[in-house]
Amino acid sequence: MRVLIGQPIHEEGLSQLEHDIKVNKEIDVVLYPEGYILNEKVLEAACSIAKKNKVMIITSYKKNNKNRAVIISNAGDIILERAKTLPDDNEELVQPLTVNYNGINIGYILCMEILKGMRDLKNVGENINFIAHPIGVGMFSDEQFDLWINEAKKIAKTYKTIIIGTSHADGSYRNCGISLPISYCIDITGEPIYISKSDTRARIVDLDTKEVQVL
Repeated sequence: MRVLIGQPIHEEGLSQLEHDIKVNKEIDVVLYPEGYILNEKVLEAACSIAKKNKVMIITSYKKNNKNRAVIISNAGDIILERAKTLPDDNEELVQPLTVNYNGINIGYILCMEILKGMRDLKNVGENINFIAHPIGVGMFSDEQFDLWINEAKKIAKTYKTIIIGTSHADGSYRNCGISLPISYCIDITGEPIYISKSDTRARIVDLDTKEVQVL
C-alpha cells in the first residue's frame, strides 16, 4: 500500500489535493492535515475526487467551525466520520477509532488526540494495520515536536502498528507565530521510517517495503 503524505498550505478549495493525486498515479491513499477541507460542500467535492481517481483520502474537515475526522474510501464513500475529542484529560477518545475497509483495519487519531492514544487505543481490542494522524499546524516548540513523536513511537510499539502523521505547511498554534511543520511515519517496532521537521515536501511511503519517496 502506497500512501502519499502531504503538507499543503491552507486553502479554500482542493487544488493541492487534486495536484498531488494527478501527478502520483500509483498511490492508494492520501493523508492530509487536520482541517484541510474547509466545509461540507468541499467535502462533497473531495468524495468525487476520491471516486474518480480510486484513491482513499484521510484528512479532516470543518463543520460549524469545528474540526471533524473523516476517511473517504476509494469508491468516494465516507467510511469514518466523527467529532474531535475534547482536550480535558477525563475525556476518552471519541469513537470510532478504526474502520475496516477491504480487510485493512485503519486507525484514526486527530491532532492532539495523540496524547490520549496510549491510554485509549486499548479500547479497540483488535489489530490495527496503520493509524492515520492528521495534525492542524506545525509544532510550537522543539519540546512539543519531540513529545508528539515520542507518543507516536510508544503507540506504534505498544499496539504493533504503523502510525503516520502530517500537518499543514503554514499557520501556527493559536496564531502564536511559531510553527515547526511536522510529518512522520513510525514502524511497528517504534522505529522511525522517516521524521520530517520544517521540511514541507510531500512523501510517498510504501507500507509494505517501507520505502520513502520524497517529492
